[in-house]
Amino acid sequence: MNDNDTKYIGDEFIEEDENSKTEDEKALEGLFDLVLPPGVPQKIIMEVEEKFNLELITRKCAIKTVDVEPDNLLVLRGDLDLVNKAHDYLFEKLSAKYNYKR
Repeated sequence: MNDNDTKYIGDEFIEEDENSKTEDEKALEGLFDLVLPPGVPQKIIMEVEEKFNLELITRKCAIKTVDVEPDNLLVLRGDLDLVNKAHDYLFEKLSAKYNYKR
């Protein structure tokens, strides 16, 4: 969109074309994150990562606790189907470990 083009309300929400995306954005296309809450045992995280072949990374997120500093949270990254399966598996493991019933 040029400066001389007529502008309408909502134009700022028009999808960008493929050429305007950076290499990092293109690399992340089709990937989803499963943010792990603090306190998940390391053994379970490693098990889920290996079983579902997900990438373990950190991500800065603001957590509303006593500290106001943004923390690095662990995130499992992969395609949607694997992330959903990993979520269900993680929930089952934590439910069994902490005797949680719905």
